[in-house]
Amino acid sequence: MKIIYLDHAKRRLKQRGIEEWEIEHILKHPSYTKKSFDGRKIAVGELKDRKLKIIYIQEESYIKVISVMFL
Repeated sequence: MKIIYLDHAKRRLKQRGIEEWEIEHILKHPSYTKKSFDGRKIAVGELKDRKLKIIYIQEESYIKVISVMFL
């Protein structure tokens, strides 16, 4: 599935030193996911001793990443 990163998410990745492959891995293998507001979802996962929270919208043919942060 195609992953699209909003400009906000791209800035957060750069600021926080997070690689796109890390986001893709967690979206495929999250520790858990939950629903948020306005159709958004949250995926949480741990990779390389870092726990990440990804806010995204899932459509039929793509995932749109809105923001990424450490927990």
